[in-house]
Amino acid sequence: MSAQAPTRRQGGFPIPLVGMLLFISSEVMFFGGLFATYFSARASFAGAWGPPPGAPELEILPVPLPITLILLTSSITMHWAVRAIGRGDSGRLRLWLVVTLGLGLVFLAGQIYDYTTLGFGISDGVYGTVFYTLTGFHGAHVFGGVVGLSILTARAGQGQFSARNHVAVEAVSYYWHFVDVVWVALFTTLYLLG
Repeated sequence: MSAQAPTRRQGGFPIPLVGMLLFISSEVMFFGGLFATYFSARASFAGAWGPPPGAPELEILPVPLPITLILLTSSITMHWAVRAIGRGDSGRLRLWLVVTLGLGLVFLAGQIYDYTTLGFGISDGVYGTVFYTLTGFHGAHVFGGVVGLSILTARAGQGQFSARNHVAVEAVSYYWHFVDVVWVALFTTLYLLG
């Protein structure tokens, strides 16, 4: 183990986790602002709110609901990855990281495919702008999580994590769970409440 690597045995809450929680706090405010923009635009919009005339209504099938379930499943597999390395099981850590990474990529592919079927773009009115801004920024965050998972997977392949040294795995898991929670809020707001 590296002498510089933060571990649970150093006492207290590891600084990298504190940093991640502070970063997530700033992201909560960021997405809070985007949601506020969405609801403000909706409240002040004159006329029927939703996709522009000529575009189909948003449906939860065939893409949004399945990719939502995929993203939620990825939170479970990420949790299992953290639990595995907490037990010192590097093999299971690598397995669950790869599965989580794959699920994240499937989500992104599904979101891109969904964009191609919506029938409206970001410049098609206020609804199009706020819809793509919200989902696009979330997709960018998922992409950031995929990059983090890729780095973790590579490091896990080199045996850099152990039961005592896996703070980076926990930090990325916090971020991954955060983007999942944000998507649930987005899915509920955009696809269920309309």
